[in-house]
Amino acid sequence: MQQHEIDGIVTTAHVLAEAARGSVLPYFRASDLSADNKLSNGFDPVTEADRAAERAMRKVLADLRPEDAIIGEEFGVETGASGLTWVLDPIDGTRGFLAGTPTWGVLISLCDASGPIFGMIDQPYVGERFWGGFGAAQMTGPMGNRPLRVRGNRVLGEAVLFTTFPEVGSPSERAGFEAVAQQVKLTRFGMDCYAYALLAAGHIDLVIEAGLSNYDICAPIGLIEAAGGIVTDWQGGKAHEGGRVLAAAGQEQHAAALEILSRFS
Repeated sequence: MQQHEIDGIVTTAHVLAEAARGSVLPYFRASDLSADNKLSNGFDPVTEADRAAERAMRKVLADLRPEDAIIGEEFGVETGASGLTWVLDPIDGTRGFLAGTPTWGVLISLCDASGPIFGMIDQPYVGERFWGGFGAAQMTGPMGNRPLRVRGNRVLGEAVLFTTFPEVGSPSERAGFEAVAQQVKLTRFGMDCYAYALLAAGHIDLVIEAGLSNYDICAPIGLIEAAGGIVTDWQGGKAHEGGRVLAAAGQEQHAAALEILSRFS
């Protein structure tokens, strides 16, 4: 891919993130914010903020890159002719959004036939943005701009592990996660996509999740791989279609966690 094409992709991603920020922030911590439930059994919320942010991003793509396809959580698939697909999650972590915690994010990625080639995680409220692809990763935030790099190899006993929900997924998937958690130094919960940003930024070692959709994981894959990390499923294969995911800051942590998780697959 030519440099001008890469520059155009990165510029478009930033325009998308700005459009989403402008659409979603008026709803955050609003006293009258309500949510619809997508599930008849359980709670999977969607708000007008989710819908507004995705509409805004789709309008940007219609204006700037009309030949590209789109996959979005709220409004589905729009076909394209370029061979490239933008995968959008307007609010990853809507439960956290409803609770007023600033750990949700806007997920933006670009995929070709092989999977993600670029990924961005934007946290509008705290003003942090993490992005990576084409061999480079960086962030901007209240403390300025800097390149991103994962922390590298570390023994499992010194690793920091994250997941979003303590139950992780099915009973078997929870058992797999807990088997890894018993071996690490520190386990934390509840960060949604922000945990993947922390991994890319060099602060943590592992994220283990299950039951993901493609729009949940494509952006983290693009970002983490550009920062030197690894993202696979629980068998060591590609993870961009979702399902069970293992993200790691180094080969050593990845191999040790994978050896455990593969028993539960």
